[in-house]
This record gives sequence, structure tokens and C-alpha cells, in this order.
Amino acid sequence: MSRPDDPGRRRFVLGAAAGAAAAAGPPSLRGLAMAAEDEPRSHLAAFNAVEAVARMSRGELSCERYAAALLARCRASHALNAFITLEPDRVLEDARARDIERKAGKPLGPLFGLPIPVKDSVNTRDYPTTGGTPALKNFRPKEDAPLIAVLRAAGAIVLGKTNLHELSYGWTSNNLAFGAVHNPYDPSRIPGGSSGGTAAAIAARLAPLGIAEDTEGSIRVPAAFCGIVGFRPTTGRYSTQGCVPISRLFDQVGPHARSIADVRLFDSVLMPDARRYEPKPLRGVRLGIVRDYWYTGLDPEVERVTEAALSRLEEAGAVLLETPLPGVERLVDLTTDQVQNHDVRVALARYLEQYETGVTLEELIAQASPDIRATFKSDVMPGGANFVTEPVYAAARDRYLPELRQLYRKYFEETGVAAMVFPTTRVPPPHIGEETTLDIRGQAVPFDQAVARNIAPGSTAGVPGLVLPAGLTGQGLPVALEFDGPAHGDRALIELGDALEQALGSIPPPALGT
Repeated sequence: MSRPDDPGRRRFVLGAAAGAAAAAGPPSLRGLAMAAEDEPRSHLAAFNAVEAVARMSRGELSCERYAAALLARCRASHALNAFITLEPDRVLEDARARDIERKAGKPLGPLFGLPIPVKDSVNTRDYPTTGGTPALKNFRPKEDAPLIAVLRAAGAIVLGKTNLHELSYGWTSNNLAFGAVHNPYDPSRIPGGSSGGTAAAIAARLAPLGIAEDTEGSIRVPAAFCGIVGFRPTTGRYSTQGCVPISRLFDQVGPHARSIADVRLFDSVLMPDARRYEPKPLRGVRLGIVRDYWYTGLDPEVERVTEAALSRLEEAGAVLLETPLPGVERLVDLTTDQVQNHDVRVALARYLEQYETGVTLEELIAQASPDIRATFKSDVMPGGANFVTEPVYAAARDRYLPELRQLYRKYFEETGVAAMVFPTTRVPPPHIGEETTLDIRGQAVPFDQAVARNIAPGSTAGVPGLVLPAGLTGQGLPVALEFDGPAHGDRALIELGDALEQALGSIPPPALGT
């Protein structure tokens, strides 16, 4: 699995063009910067989704011009390898159709004209859905996933399909089939995974709002490593039907964005509610800190940025409450991997059949990249060294998972905290290829423990998690805080997000592609 990026394996599809054609850029992308000449490309790319939609809805900015500017940005940043499939002509055609609708006086949806990159594990009727794996490279679903149908009905445009860790089974997005995704803050480093392509696209200003997916950190790790906002809702809040699955107990779709305002917009479209969002002040809000789990063994720079960010929260009026949470590590160890490694072989086989991919699970694994094939052989399939037996799975699902979720419920009830806060990862973004162990204070730490230890409890417990940039390391790499709220407290967490975002402040955008 440990391997540097191989440009020869990188594939960036632009319409019918691929591979070397991407480097030259297809004719449909040439001159797109000129299409937005009267309003600089960098200016348009800096809009958040709320502002872009408002301008297009008022007719101050045409959908075609905005889409052209983002596509030009995509071409300029193609070396990030954020997309598996991007078809500029289709995007521009959809944008022109939106402009015609506005001129005809048709009702405009809350996402009118907004191009949204979609993780390539979510079914789309007019693009392949590869799951980042070779066996599905030509699979075209017959219909959109319900999530995509809702977004389109709200006026959104699909801005291609983004690259990911193959089958969403990892945290690097070093995809050996479609090429590694590169971090916009340092292209020699990973963007995180599995939704690395979406995170890289949002950070690099290729779009303001994108679709990611999280089973065990796949929204939150990339958000942290790419210096953007990530929101993993309570499990089940948004539909995951029509998404390449791992486990229905943990899988959840969610947004990547650069502002809380855009997360709020996304949530309001998928969860219509007559109540207006009411931003909450931070003064007097209790935030929980569990140091004996989430704050141990941190990289020195992550620790420095985290402590400075906590001080800013206190200065803004937040009350930091430190308590233990006994048992959390044990319950995660008994639940998280067991559920995922059991469920994926069942859920994935069902997906392949239900959506008529023409591929069996055995064929999919046989054609998978060596790293994924080895993981499935050892951890997922019968006969593997770490195969999860039915009794072990039943104990994880029926005993330990309910215990973990009850532990979280009691924690929030007894402490009265609005959210627990902690550094999303223990390390800044590692280099591409550093996938076995990472050095933390002179100690060799397993990669999964360094990157995923802090995010595993929240997604296993099914609670909402909001990731916000907290600052940069001395090398200019993003560090993030995660705020986990009580189950089904999504709306309250988003409402608190404005004050958290303001207190933490912003970080500079990546220099790449500016």
C-alpha cells in the first residue's frame, strides 16, 4: 500500500479525453478564463455557495459564466487529481439551461446554478460511478441517488465526480487505480480520505460546496487536512441510498465547504424546516474536553495549534469543561472495525446486484488495486486472518455498540456540554506514501492510530461532527478542531457553528493555483 504517486497511473477524465490528454487540456476547456474575463476568475472562485447562488438568482452573474470560471480553475489545478470524471461541456450545457430557466421566470431553487463536485461513490445518472475501483470504471447508474435528485431539484449542477480512496477503504486517497489526490497546501502530502478529491477541490477553490461521505472519518479527516469545513451529520440524517456502501450502521453522506453558511444551506435543502436557523452566541456555552483520550500523543504542532485555538474559544466566552469518559477506547476497539469489516462484504455485494453493475463481489475484489485486495483478503473475506465471525459481529452490534451510544448519551446529559471538542487528527497531513507508521515525538505510531483514533468514536456512536480549521503548523499545514454534538443535535451544532467559526478565525487559502 505504501507507494509514491505514479503520474503514469493518474487518470483525469475530461469528456472523452483521459490520461495524457488531461495535461494538455481538451478544447472545451481552452479559453474558459477569457469567458469570465470581465470578472476575474479568482474573484468568482472565492465566492461561497450562498453568495454565488444569490448573484446568479438575481441575474448579476450568469450560471454559464460562473461554471466557466470554476472549470477554468479545475483545468489550472488538474495536477491535484481531484476528479476522476469531469465533463466541461455537460457542465456548461446544464449551466446554460439554468440561465434559460431564470430568464423564463421559472421558480429558482435554493441551489440555483451551483456546480457541486460529487464523491465518486454516489450514484449519478449521467456520470460513471466508479467507487474509485477498476471493476466499476464503466458503470453508469440508471438513476441518481436520492440525495443527488434532491440537489438537482434545488437547482444544483453536478460538477463531475471526485477521486477517493478506493472503495472508501482508507484515509489517504492514494488511489492506485486512478492516481493519488494531492493536498492543495502541499502537493507532496495526502489530502486525507476517503473523500480526498472533494476536499482538495473545495480547498483549491474549484467549487465552494461538495459532496463527501463518512463511515469512519472520510468527511472529517480530509476536511482537517485540507483546511476546510466538514460536517458529518447524525447517522441517518441524509439518505445514503445509491451510495457505494460499507455499513448502514455507520455510513453517512455530508458536505465539504469553506464556511458554516454553506453547510447551513446544504442542510436546509436536504432537511427542509420552517424554522429559520438562528446563530447562537458562544458566551456561556459549555464545551467538553476529554484529555485522557483525545489529547494524548499529539504531534507537537497539532498540540500547539489546538491549545491556541482553545484559548481563542475561551476568550470568546466558551466554558471549557474537562472530564474523563471511561470506557470509550475499549468500546471503540470492540465495535468499529468489527462492524465495518463484517458489513462491507454483505452491503457491497447487495449494491452491485441492486444497481445492476454487472460485477460480482468476487470480481470486484479480484480487479481491485493490490492494497485494497490485500485488505479485503485479510480483514473482510472468509479465511482471512482478521475475518469477523458472526458471534464477534453480533457482540459488536448488539452489545458494545449500544453501550457506546449510551455512554455518549450519558456524557451529554450529565455534563450539559453543547459539544465535545478535540483535534480531529493527531498529526498534520503526512506525505504521500507514508502509510504504515508515522513519527510522533520520536515514537513510531501506526498510521490508523495517528490519523483515525480521534474520529472513530464519533462516527461509531453515530453523533454529528463539525470540523473547523484551527490554524496552520510552522510548515503551513492545516490543523483542525472537531466539535461532536449529541445524536440528532445537528441543527443546534450548525447554529453554534457560526460563533465557533468566528472565534477560531480563518486560515489563508492554499497558494496552489492562485
